[in-house]
Formats: sequence, structure tokens, C-alpha cells
Amino acid sequence: MGLFDRAFRVIRANLSGVVNQAEDPEKVLEQAVMEMQENLIHLRQAVAQAIATQKRTERQSAQAKSTAQEWYNRAELALQKGEEDLARQALTRRQSYLDSAYTMDAQLGQHQEMVTKMKDNMRRLEVKIAEAKTQKDMYIARARSAEASQRIQEMLGGVGTGRSIAAFEQMEQRVMELEAHSEALEELSGDPLERQFAALEAGSTAVDAELAAMKTRLAGQKSAPDRLPPSA
Repeated sequence: MGLFDRAFRVIRANLSGVVNQAEDPEKVLEQAVMEMQENLIHLRQAVAQAIATQKRTERQSAQAKSTAQEWYNRAELALQKGEEDLARQALTRRQSYLDSAYTMDAQLGQHQEMVTKMKDNMRRLEVKIAEAKTQKDMYIARARSAEASQRIQEMLGGVGTGRSIAAFEQMEQRVMELEAHSEALEELSGDPLERQFAALEAGSTAVDAELAAMKTRLAGQKSAPDRLPPSA
């Protein structure tokens, strides 16, 4: 019973709320199941030893009864031969063996009840271990899922997101600086004379267009007839 009670204490201590503990859940659960299996091994050994004791006591009881029968036969033989005193001694010896057999039979009854209870406890412990293994796998899966979810949340929010955004902003600023520098180099690397004529051509085109428009406007004003003032 001690082994069985201790096994259940292990179940309660290690499987109830183990995911919320600060320790590594997988390590705690593996250790709990291992201790339960060790307790089961000890319980099986105790059951095997109890059964062996029971078998030995049964053999001793049977042997005592057989010896008692032998002394009974001797007492009968002695009585047939007229040896009444010898027959009495044989019957006395027979009674001592019968008493031993009866005592062992009484012990066997109690022992059988104990072995039956131990077997029942062993089967219950085996069922609990099977349940514990299933719970262990479930808790480990939940713990791994929680850890993965936590890592994802850390990546999506809080400090992780701030670092990521800052990295992109720094990259964007760096790219803009490189583009500006490239444009500056492109402007400086061209032919100065070409740039001067390009400026002149652009300027001349604008001036010529404006001058032509002005001439057209002035010519229109000269060709228009003088208008008489309106009559009173």
C-alpha cells in the first residue's frame, strides 16, 4: 500500500498544473512518469515476493498434513501390534503437524487477501500510469504550443516589432542617401561644356518663344483701326 500511495502522490504533485510551473514541463513530466514506473516495478516485485511466500506456505502446509497422515498410519500400525504407548506418541506427533498445518492455513487466508489487494493496486497503478503518459503527451504539446505562440507574439509586438520597424526605416534612409549621392555623382560626372550649351539652348528656347508671342501681340495692336468715340 505504501508504494501505491506514494505513486499517487507523485501523480498529484507532478501532473496537476505542471505547465504553470517555472521548471521545464517536459523534464518534470518525464521524471514523474519515470518515478511512477519505478514504483510499479517495486510493487510488482512485492507482489511476486508475496505470491512466492504464499506458494511456499501452501507447500509447507501440504507437507505438514502429509507428515501428519504418516504419523497417523504409524499410530495405527503400533496399535495393531499392541504398542499402545507407541501409538499414543505417534498420534501426539501427528497432532503437532496438524496444528502447524492449521496455523499455516489460517495465515494463507490472510496472505491471500493481501496478495489480492496488492494485485488490485498494481492494476490500478498500471491504469494510472497509462493515463499519466497520455496527460504527459497532452501537457507537453500544450507547453510547446504556448512557447511557440509566445515567440510569435514577441515577434509581432513589443520590442521585436519596434526593432524591425527601426531596421526598415534605417534601410530606407540609407537607400535615399545612396540615391541622392548617385544623382550628385551623375551631375558632376557630365561634360561641363555640354551642360552649358544645354542650359543656353533651354534658356534660348524659352526667350525666343516669349519674344515671338510679344511681337504677335504688338503687331495685332498696330493693325487695329482707330475707333471713334461714341456719338452723344
